[in-house]
Amino acid sequence: MSNYINGIAASDGVAIAKAYLLVEPDLSYNSEKVKDVDAEIAKFQKAIETSKVELTKIRNNAEENLGADKAAIFDAHLLVLDDPELIQPIEEKIKNEQVNAPTALSDVTGQFITIFESMDNEYMKERAADIRDVSKRVLAHILGVELPNPSMIDESVVIIGNDLTPSDTAQLNKAFVQGFVTNIGGRTSHSAIMSRSLEIAAVVGTKSITQEVKQGDMIIVDGLTGEVIIDPTEDEVIAYQNKRERFFEDKKELQKLRDEETTTVDGEHAELAANIGTPNDLKGVIENGAEGVGLYRTEFLYMGRDEMPTEDEQFEAYKKVLETMKDKRVVVRTLDIGGDKELPYLSLPEEMNPFLGYRAIRLCLDQPEIFRPQLRALLRASTYGKLSIMFPMVATIKEFQDAKALLLEEKENLTNEGIEVSDDIEVGIMVEIPSTAALADVFAKEVDFFSIGTNDLIQYTMAADRMSERVSYLYQPYNPAILRLVQQVIEASHKEGKWTGMCGEMAGDETAIPLLLGLGLDEFSMSATSILKARRQIKGLSKNEMEELAQRAINCATSEEVQALVSEYTK
Repeated sequence: MSNYINGIAASDGVAIAKAYLLVEPDLSYNSEKVKDVDAEIAKFQKAIETSKVELTKIRNNAEENLGADKAAIFDAHLLVLDDPELIQPIEEKIKNEQVNAPTALSDVTGQFITIFESMDNEYMKERAADIRDVSKRVLAHILGVELPNPSMIDESVVIIGNDLTPSDTAQLNKAFVQGFVTNIGGRTSHSAIMSRSLEIAAVVGTKSITQEVKQGDMIIVDGLTGEVIIDPTEDEVIAYQNKRERFFEDKKELQKLRDEETTTVDGEHAELAANIGTPNDLKGVIENGAEGVGLYRTEFLYMGRDEMPTEDEQFEAYKKVLETMKDKRVVVRTLDIGGDKELPYLSLPEEMNPFLGYRAIRLCLDQPEIFRPQLRALLRASTYGKLSIMFPMVATIKEFQDAKALLLEEKENLTNEGIEVSDDIEVGIMVEIPSTAALADVFAKEVDFFSIGTNDLIQYTMAADRMSERVSYLYQPYNPAILRLVQQVIEASHKEGKWTGMCGEMAGDETAIPLLLGLGLDEFSMSATSILKARRQIKGLSKNEMEELAQRAINCATSEEVQALVSEYTK
């Protein structure tokens, strides 16, 4: 019998495929004495060989899909499996102490991990992480338990997990992964944002999907409504196949708007740009007719690796994006790490509330040795297109001034080195903190532009963690308090002859678009897959009428009143 679960619709689309559980398996075991030590050593050796075959396959997949630098992590893992200094003591422990293979493996690798982690040397600490990863894989094979590995998927699946990390989503092969469902998260969690970039159906925040689904179960994911069906009937499969066909037909219809201008019925133009995480996302940007890149999240350059990207690596990535977009504006956000985005090679402090802690521009100003190579790489790439740079999480004028001073200092250094830098780079900030929105008139005199990051602005204004299901009702993009802040920022920029964009998820939200149009937003930046839908919507709206709507909306008392008002205006 079918099992129905509801969650938050996070990415449009319909997926019908087998479940692939991306959850940590149970690797518990009993420490026991063994009589046949030769058989136990053979079991251990077989687990080593199986791990080598598996890691070689993973390594080759990673090189093909993610590049040689990502594959290097698995080269290190293969070296661990070939190290006699590690393997021999495990075999000797089984032989001499007559303990089972899991016990010998854990004891010996545990000693190495403790020694390496206590060393004041980053390289040795990384080796500890390699040994921990490899020993988990070998232990799984000894116990006969399968470790999930998204990069090894070679058939149509729906990924099921508690949550998906950015590195998990980076390994997903769009050709096989039809969709995913998670226990936690909301429309603005990283897994949801990545699913929209990958154009796969996603439902998040189901609370219990990992308990309800077994590996290989047939699953239907409706990313349009947030519904998930486990073990659907034949009739349900047919109905959803039809729904999927209609979804693809509508996408095809939208393609006709790809090269059209985004203008309202009364002739006003709105700029529609795309949010991207890597240069690989540019295909979707171009296919969906974006008029620029309104947010390039550079932190993905830093993730899924075991060391900081070099200045040259960053330069090549930025150059590729700028060259591809030609004369269209590309807004690059400088490193926004911390909060829910961690880097294993950066020892960031444990914090009670990382979203309000040591992150983004705060970290970059405190550690200029991380920040300067990024600024240099951006400046070097600036001659290849139309570059705008924005600093995230700016709370004070001084933070902006300090960041801009570092940028100008590196510009001067490059000029002195004989390296050409563009003289036409806009420098702006993300408005994500209520204090910045409140001081928008002061900031507008200093910056070239604003880009409103609503994902954080809403959670900080409403004092509601956007990752928490229990307070998800407070994530209210249409709340009049949010609309008033947005209006304040736009008006402050226009007064100084500057422009304001929005790169939070609200920019592509069909209820928010009429309001933002009426408030005078200059640039809407969203997941590439939302652009054509937004273009179709804007082409059917009157700017004059939306201005009247926006004025009425900011005088409403509740989010529900605003939604009812939008619905009345856009019937």
